[in-house]
Amino acid sequence: MTESEVVLQQLITGLSNGMIIALIALGYTMVYGVVELINFAHGDLFMLGSFLALTLIGLFGVNPATVHAVHFVLLFVLVPSFCALVNWIVDRFTYRSLRNAPRLAPLVSAIGVSFIFLNLGLFWGGLPLDVFDFGRSAASPKDFPALIPYHNLLPLGSAIEFTLKDLVVVAVTLPFMFALTLFVKFSRLGKAMRAVAQNPSAAQLMGIDVDRVIGITFIVGGALGGVASVIYALYNNTVHFQMGFRVGIDAFAAAVLGGIGNLPGAVLGGLVIGIVRALSDQYIATSWTNVVVFSILVLVLIFRPAGLLGAHHREKV
Repeated sequence: MTESEVVLQQLITGLSNGMIIALIALGYTMVYGVVELINFAHGDLFMLGSFLALTLIGLFGVNPATVHAVHFVLLFVLVPSFCALVNWIVDRFTYRSLRNAPRLAPLVSAIGVSFIFLNLGLFWGGLPLDVFDFGRSAASPKDFPALIPYHNLLPLGSAIEFTLKDLVVVAVTLPFMFALTLFVKFSRLGKAMRAVAQNPSAAQLMGIDVDRVIGITFIVGGALGGVASVIYALYNNTVHFQMGFRVGIDAFAAAVLGGIGNLPGAVLGGLVIGIVRALSDQYIATSWTNVVVFSILVLVLIFRPAGLLGAHHREKV
């Protein structure tokens, strides 16, 4: 491969992974934009979604030779629904009672929920199912069947690979991102979310059910995490009970890099981190990739504390 082909290949890989990170980052930034809560449990919710996807594959008895389009439809319906429900339950029974508490209280609670999800993932990996190696090693990474073939879509003999997996990532994530933007900008509920984000008290005085709007925000954020968990499992073919921390940190960094609370910013941040990771793995070393990514994050925030697309807001006193 020529140098330009190597760069292009890494850009393709980085964009694919960056889109997955962006989907998770949207869940972070939506919740923060409405209630100003950093939901640290979101990454581990994404992990639980991946474990549910693998469980469903095992229960359906699906393998690369027997997979059908209906199996993918079920995964993209059941897993996001599960993540949305779990996220709503966490908000209803944990965060709602802390709406007016000091900001540290919901933040610590989110960390606590994250550890609960982490241990649920560890127990889940110990289930006596074939897909979990009959629970013999709950903490080990689990192989996710390669349901999407590793097939290069570019002409035969091309040194660059754009696989069917990359196409699926693009075909699924871009419509979701576009639909979410239209939903928040034009729908009645989206306008209510923006009103609650600007001033919850004024929104309530105008007849908006603030708790309902916040609950739906958690539902949408959880569903996005569920979609991302299915895409991640299909693309990377492995799940692990600690993957939520690793991917969640990247997604949170993407949300902050782009401007937390800003939906286009979360997408931009995810794509930037995905590309930086791919190029760092290629040209520096995998062991230094986290250093490179977070050094760039620190440098950006030094010069643009609100993020790449974030806006500065003057605090009212």
